[in-house]
Amino acid sequence: MDDHTTDTRSDSPTPPRTSSRKKRLIWSGVAVAGVCVLAFAFLRPHETGTSGSHSSRHASSKDSSTAQPVAVQAVKAGTMPVILTELGTVVPVTNVTVQTRVEGYLMQVLFTEGQHVHAGDLLAVIDPRPYEVQLAQYEGQLERDKAQLAQARVDNARYQRLIKQDSIDAKTARDQEFMVQQYEGTVKSDQALVDNQKLQLIYCHITAPVDGRIGIRAVDKGNYISAGQSGGLAVLTQMQPISVIFTLPQDQLPQVAEQLRTKGSLKVEAWDSSNSTKIADGTVSTLDSQIDTATGTVRLRAIYSNADEHLFPNQFVNARLLVKDLDNVMLVPSTSLQTGPSGQFVYVVKDDSTVEVRPVTIGISDGKNTVVNTGLKAGDRVVTDGVDHLRAGIKVTIPDPKTADTSPTATPAGTPAQ
Repeated sequence: MDDHTTDTRSDSPTPPRTSSRKKRLIWSGVAVAGVCVLAFAFLRPHETGTSGSHSSRHASSKDSSTAQPVAVQAVKAGTMPVILTELGTVVPVTNVTVQTRVEGYLMQVLFTEGQHVHAGDLLAVIDPRPYEVQLAQYEGQLERDKAQLAQARVDNARYQRLIKQDSIDAKTARDQEFMVQQYEGTVKSDQALVDNQKLQLIYCHITAPVDGRIGIRAVDKGNYISAGQSGGLAVLTQMQPISVIFTLPQDQLPQVAEQLRTKGSLKVEAWDSSNSTKIADGTVSTLDSQIDTATGTVRLRAIYSNADEHLFPNQFVNARLLVKDLDNVMLVPSTSLQTGPSGQFVYVVKDDSTVEVRPVTIGISDGKNTVVNTGLKAGDRVVTDGVDHLRAGIKVTIPDPKTADTSPTATPAGTPAQ
């Protein structure tokens, strides 16, 4: 029993001493790691800041000693046209569906599809024989009634002599006068029938109502056609002159209407649908009589001679309307304009070859040049190329254009310039 007690005392104190030693080692490691982290955090920013400051000073020194090459162009006074570009459609001045006014069999077709014809040219013939027979009948009826009228007039003259001699009843003489008037009316009616039938014979010969280009034939020879038939014989389109109808926003209507009242007409250029090639030159002289409330636009019709027929009906074009010319305005290349937080600005090269940031307000542009309303004067040199690394006060150089043009050609590839 004593041995058992002794063994129990010798085993129990050992675990507490081992646990304390491990805890001290762990806390020591944590403390060392913390010191390392603090040392790194303290030393690292100081080293980075020193390096960055040194780099900035180096870059600043480099920028101040190296001039930036740029291309410049002088601001000049000039004329800028005010042009409105609107989408338009080519519409013939006259577009006629050739119809027949009588019915019958189509005996002859005298035109070729796509042919240019003149007003009055014979296009087709309808069988005239039924109308000729009817005309002969009416002419015979007219001759009969003319003879009856002549007889009635002779009788009426005799009755008028007899009534003066009191040899005939007054009523009989009066009735004969009425008989003459009836035959006169009948003769007029017969004459109208004859004239109408002659007109039908004229209508059997279908002629071109206007000059133009005739389209695809709708009816072939030998078919029976009638007046008002759907599609007619063909469509005749006037090609010369031809018009373009385009719309103008109502906000731009006052200035265009004023110029039309002043000048009488305005120039309009027709460009293709891609707005890359000019097709024809024309003029516009009239506005539509009202504004379309659905779109807020008003229509205009421009007239083109179309001698080469490059404008084709229903073709979509871009109409460039020249409203007026702005004279003596400041013009700068559009490539010189830059956009910043405060709006548009340009880089102006001063006499000491440093650049200045100049805010400007701009007007209209033609793509190549832009009108400057404020901020510049004639003769100011603005940077047009090489603006990527510019800032106010930096020194610039302007390469000689002649040297720039000849150097690449005079120096072979791979050979250093002398």
